[in-house]
Amino acid sequence: MRTRRIAAAAAGLLMTAGLSVAQGTTAQAAAPCEGTYTIVVGGTGSSWNNDGFTGNIQQHVGYPTQIPNGTSARAGVNELNRLVRDQRAACPGQHVKMAGYSLGAAVVHIWVTENWQTFDNVNAILIADPKRQGNPGANGGSVPFGGIVGAPLAGADKFFGNVPVKTICHWDYVCDESAGIWTYPNNHVKNYPEDFNMDHHNDSANEQWYNGAWYPA
Repeated sequence: MRTRRIAAAAAGLLMTAGLSVAQGTTAQAAAPCEGTYTIVVGGTGSSWNNDGFTGNIQQHVGYPTQIPNGTSARAGVNELNRLVRDQRAACPGQHVKMAGYSLGAAVVHIWVTENWQTFDNVNAILIADPKRQGNPGANGGSVPFGGIVGAPLAGADKFFGNVPVKTICHWDYVCDESAGIWTYPNNHVKNYPEDFNMDHHNDSANEQWYNGAWYPA
């Protein structure tokens, strides 16, 4: 029974209301070099123009989001990498702030893990990250989807190098198995009302917000 429940949850992992076809990032003029370049990645079922993020944002990442698996995550990482490196080439001294929700948080997580040694002046915000390592002070994964969704989405870690990363997980089964599967999808959808506004996050936060409480990174 537990296996069936986990499989069902994985099938619907990170789903939000509405569906969208996979599509590329919208064509946009190059972002200016002044200030911070903010780029965001939505979760499963989102699209570049309907990802829930608000605030001063220069780029929304488009990638295949219909099925939350390793292939989707890899496509998202590749597109995120292309966009931020193109912007960095155009604006070498500009700070990059990136954020993701749910599947999009996993995309940002993977990107940081793979690129922190070759890309500086960047920070990340991970909202409901399915790759979040266990509760503050714990080791190992937080959710049981690893064997189902496949690499690189599978697994949990916090190999962020010297990149400041702010992680946010509030009573949400997607980023914390201890929340209980019965809390999904309600808590996953409703527990982050302020966190999608990118203006609420600074460029240097390196911390955890877990079940309403602050913890060091």
